Amino acid sequence: MSDVLLAIRGLTKAYPGVIANSDVSFDIRSASVHALLGENGAGKSTLVKTIYGLVRPDVGTMALGGRPYAPPEPRAARAAGVAMVFQHFSLFDALDVAENIALGMENPPPLRDLAARITEVSHEYGLPLDPRRSVGDLSAGERQRVEIIRCLLQSPRLLIMDEPTSVLTPQEVEILFRTLRQLRDEGMAILYISHKLEEIRALCEEATILRGGRVVATCDPRVTSARRMAEMMVGGTLRTPARTSVGGGEVVLEVASLTASSPRLHGTALRDVTFSVSRGEVLGIGGVAGNGQDELLLALSGEMRTAPGMVRLKGEPVGTCRPSERRARGLLCAPEERNGHASAPDMTLTENAFLTGRVREGLARRGLVNWGAATRFAERIIQSFDVRTPGPGVAARSLSGGNLQKFVIGREILQRPEVLVVNQPTWGVDAAAAAAIRQALLDLASQGAAVVVVSQDLDELMEISDRFAALNEGRLSPARPARGLSVEEIGLLLGGAHGMEVAHAHH
Repeated sequence: MSDVLLAIRGLTKAYPGVIANSDVSFDIRSASVHALLGENGAGKSTLVKTIYGLVRPDVGTMALGGRPYAPPEPRAARAAGVAMVFQHFSLFDALDVAENIALGMENPPPLRDLAARITEVSHEYGLPLDPRRSVGDLSAGERQRVEIIRCLLQSPRLLIMDEPTSVLTPQEVEILFRTLRQLRDEGMAILYISHKLEEIRALCEEATILRGGRVVATCDPRVTSARRMAEMMVGGTLRTPARTSVGGGEVVLEVASLTASSPRLHGTALRDVTFSVSRGEVLGIGGVAGNGQDELLLALSGEMRTAPGMVRLKGEPVGTCRPSERRARGLLCAPEERNGHASAPDMTLTENAFLTGRVREGLARRGLVNWGAATRFAERIIQSFDVRTPGPGVAARSLSGGNLQKFVIGREILQRPEVLVVNQPTWGVDAAAAAAIRQALLDLASQGAAVVVVSQDLDELMEISDRFAALNEGRLSPARPARGLSVEEIGLLLGGAHGMEVAHAHH
């Protein structure tokens, strides 16, 4: 096979207590889109970091274009023609597009010449960018364009994309896929990592599936069902979340004309947000990142105070209550940023369980911590939510992202909230763990809690929501029954077509 661009043979990488990659071998061909699939902790990140020169393997070899390839650092990988677009964008909000791209290049041309190249290349690949715009004003999709164009200016032979669509609207995903297909047709190889299996089926010709650090299967996603791929990833059968709807109970959480400026620089103000949630109901709130999700969570959790009547819990105004008071009354929140916001990375799981469980689980008496009870609470979370960890005494930062996610969501659910608000509950979590978290949220609702799920994953929202509303630039569309909403309608709502336009979309 002469069209193999990158040949990977026997890569092994071990860290204390965990083998991240074990004897991994596969080929990536030129002019193809190759998917890399696997659950959290399957070893995908370590593998791509090895290809990009961020990690040195213990054993094994790579060949790029028939020549031995062992990049000691990303600069060497880029020089050899390997580029990577990361899941977390590394951009400076205060600088413009051209300045950001210049910072990512080894020896950038003069800014004027660079700006002309950016305009030219971005239009050529259907991702138009204005080099003079400030990055702080760009949407998530436009920020991603900056990263992609930065890569394309290096004319790479291999482009690695890590979860590239997690922050895009359906319409932006279409544009991205068009560009990736164009790059493939021009001969580029693309290694594509995503948990979204229908996307993989639409885009990729080959898939390599990792489980526990090993290659366990390869398949052609165009002819393999999403369910079959998910089962190969977990090595078992998948349960689809099932629910017994008990909606129509009393309204527990009421938000009326919630208007508040953002505490963050470049944040999004909330404008006249109104909604209510009843016992036994799941309200899904969709939206592309940066449209006020974080601010909405801060306003509901009590980290950001609001005018008295804007947030009511069981009829009582709680807008001026602190987070601990709201918890005591049954309103619990799990924010999106699991490392640093939902958990303190250097504290143990027991300490992190105590941080939010103190009030409802009675983990302190007369100002003294009951460490035995806190440890038992942490152990219950670990067991109930299948958190892979040596035990409750380890630091939160030692867990993989997906396992820490299971821990911080489980910690809130086990406190039997009357209202639970979660932001991105399954972000970066593999298919099996995501199904388990969604099922736990549905179970919580069927026990009579009111659940608000804020998410950028539309499939997730359609699967578990009774009603759906979209957040766009700090405004919330009226909630509508989730059954029967089409992807097009949802896309319009996310893009900000409120009220009339959506009504017209029916005809």
